Formats: sequence, C-alpha cells, structure tokens
Amino acid sequence: MVRNEGNQSSVSMFILLGFSEYPRLQAPLFLVFLTIYTITLMGNLGIIVVIRTSPKLHTPMYFFLSHLSVLDISSSSVFTPKLLGILVVEDRVISFKGCMAQFFFGCAFVITEMSMLAVMAYDRFVAVCNPLLYTVAVSPKLCSLLVAGTYMWGGMCSLTITWSLLELSFCDSNVIHHFGCEYSAIISTSCSDTHFSQLTCFIISTLNEVCSLLIILTCYAFIVVTIIKMPSAGGLQKAFSTCASHLTAITIFHGTVLLLYCVPNSKSSWLLVKVATVFFTVMIPMLNPLIYSLRNKDVKETVRRLITMKLLCPSI
Repeated sequence: MVRNEGNQSSVSMFILLGFSEYPRLQAPLFLVFLTIYTITLMGNLGIIVVIRTSPKLHTPMYFFLSHLSVLDISSSSVFTPKLLGILVVEDRVISFKGCMAQFFFGCAFVITEMSMLAVMAYDRFVAVCNPLLYTVAVSPKLCSLLVAGTYMWGGMCSLTITWSLLELSFCDSNVIHHFGCEYSAIISTSCSDTHFSQLTCFIISTLNEVCSLLIILTCYAFIVVTIIKMPSAGGLQKAFSTCASHLTAITIFHGTVLLLYCVPNSKSSWLLVKVATVFFTVMIPMLNPLIYSLRNKDVKETVRRLITMKLLCPSI
C-alpha cells in the first residue's frame, strides 16, 4: 500500500517475511523463542527484585546491573512479541509508523546498553584500583547522572538515525526480509538515495562502538596492572571474581554487535543478519541475568536466603 506526501512517496505498511522460507520450523521456533522470552522476563525481573530487596546489594555495581536488566527486558520486548506473532498467527504486517517506532526503541536500547557496559567498566575500575575511595568516587548522585546520561545519549543517537530513515522514500517494495525493522532490512526497501542515512548510521555506530570499547579496554588495562601488583592470592581472586561476569557480558555483547554490522548488505547475507539479530535481541537479554547470577556470589547468596525465608515463612 502506497501513500503520497507532496513530492515524496512512501509505503504506509511493511510486510515482515520473518522465517517464512522455513515453514516446517515455524512451530518449533515459536516454542523456542517463547521459552527464551519467558526466561528473559523472569530472569531479569528476578535480578531487579533481588537487588531491590537486599540492602547488601544497594551498591553502585548492582544499581547499574538493575538498569542493565531493565534494558534487557526492554530490548527483548521490542522485537520478540512481534516475532512470536509472525510465527504463530502469521501476522506479518506492520505499519510504517510502527516500524519506525520499533527501530527507534530497538536502536535506543542497544546504544544505551552499550554505554551502560562502559559505565559498569568504570565502576569496576574504581572498585579494584581505588577501593578506599570507591564510595566517594562513585557516589549515588554520580550513579544517577551516569545512568540518566546513558538513556539520554541512546535516545538522541537513535532519534538521529531514525530521522535519517524518515527522509527516505519507500516507493515500490514494502517487503522486509526480516522479522523486525532492522536497519539494513529497512534500507534495502528504499527507492531513494540512502547515502546520507547510511553515513549517519555508520558515524553514530562507529562512534559508540569505538568510544565504548576504548573506555572498557582502558579501564581493564588499569585493572589488570593493579591485579598483577596484588601480593595476596585472596585479593587476586576477589578482584577477578568482581570483573569476570562483566567481562563475559561485554565479550558476548560487543562480539555480536561487530558480527551484525560487519555482515555485508546483500540477499545472500539476510539469513545471517536474521540469526545475528535473534542472538542479539533474544538470546543476550536472557544470558545476562544467568551470567550475573551464576557467577556472582552475592546474588546467589541473596537468592538462596530469599528462597529459604519463603520456604520457612510461606505466609510472608
């Protein structure tokens, strides 16, 4: 369906192909993604509840972790419900405004999470390298400012890229070879010059990726130097356990980002883009709470204590 707006034509809706080329996998994929989404919601909500109910976890590190869980819930909820709808009822139509809104929020949450991981690296740097000044250097006010800054920056960057997409014309094909409004899939349907939009996306994506990785690598370079200088094995083990979960989350997140945006934009690579997007928007939000709960002694102890209290005092 096509609409005209002055000299610019644009489709009023898109058709998402999803995984329609694999009809026999529709039902199994629905069950898999529904299970993952349920685990994602339960895991991240569990992390938030555990942090909020345990005074021991009212520290900057867990404050940032709770917001990471909020971002994981949000980013997963942008794409997964529509993906499930495509698989179970084959509702493949999405309005133009809905598509742009989906892209905006998806992009905003990704950039915000990228910045949040950099902020968490700074937090680990101060905790390991300047433990005596930790409560002063990472004050509650600074934590709130850093978190607010990541959300604002993510929103601004996403708004800029979304605006560049809104300037394009979508005249002929309204078929998106994806299960959601991912950038390269949207660009491939445009019938106008996409150079400006692609340049805008490239600059913003590269700026965020480079700055985030630079902050993370710098912080961990100082952390490694500090750990090497530690005389006791106990201090070494504590410092490593403090950073292990965060390093795991960073490796998975940035590894997938680099894979997704290094894939060439061509018909032969659409399946790889969809698989990478599934991992990025569906799998990672599920993995983060597992990483932080399974490898974090404080979280495990708090969960164990809450379960014990619930079993002993079920009326509470």
